[in-house]
Amino acid sequence: MSTPGDKLGYESMPLDRTGQAEAFDAIGDRYDEAFPHKEGQVTSAEWLIRSLPAGARVLDLGCGTGIPTALQLAKAGLQVVGVDLSETMVALARDNVPTGVFHQADIADLRPGGPRDLGRFDAVAAFFSLLMLPRAEIPLTLRTVHHLLPPGGLFALSMVEADVDDFSIPFIGSTIRVSGYLGDELREVVEAADFEIVEESSYTYAPSSADVPPEVQIFLRCRRRT
Repeated sequence: MSTPGDKLGYESMPLDRTGQAEAFDAIGDRYDEAFPHKEGQVTSAEWLIRSLPAGARVLDLGCGTGIPTALQLAKAGLQVVGVDLSETMVALARDNVPTGVFHQADIADLRPGGPRDLGRFDAVAAFFSLLMLPRAEIPLTLRTVHHLLPPGGLFALSMVEADVDDFSIPFIGSTIRVSGYLGDELREVVEAADFEIVEESSYTYAPSSADVPPEVQIFLRCRRRT
């Protein structure tokens, strides 16, 4: 018998996470040292805080160390749940944001009918987490986010602008595989998943780590349409 998650297309797609979690386990809290300036992330989280009622439930998808997003949301009085594939990142997030609830899990685990049911959320933040997926999987993940939200629910997303698919790059002494879109294509993919883009911003950013090249970061602030 098929599950709702199968209808998204996961049943025919092998999920290859080889080396991804291990890279972030090795990086640990050096991630925050390499990316000290997170203005776009902070601004998008401020949008969530302004737009949500007190006590709203927010999912930080790919929470990393919990800094800055989970901590920022928790300090604002929101109920924060975080998910990350890296065991080390989840442990750091638990230390950094003691009022949050954090799970080591794959994004795909949260799909309809998937192995992890964390309930529904008033908002989802996915800052640079979808770029860790192959392009074929990103629309499925957006449909999963759609499933986790009520109509009108908020979705804050960021990606690095790049025309690449599952491309290996050096990253803070490790190697990770990343995907990305150019701006117009990213907007099309997000809107095709039934989200309205209500605000957008971009930043040109040069990380402090020598092996991470300068990048253009795109931040989309969205609502689920139906």
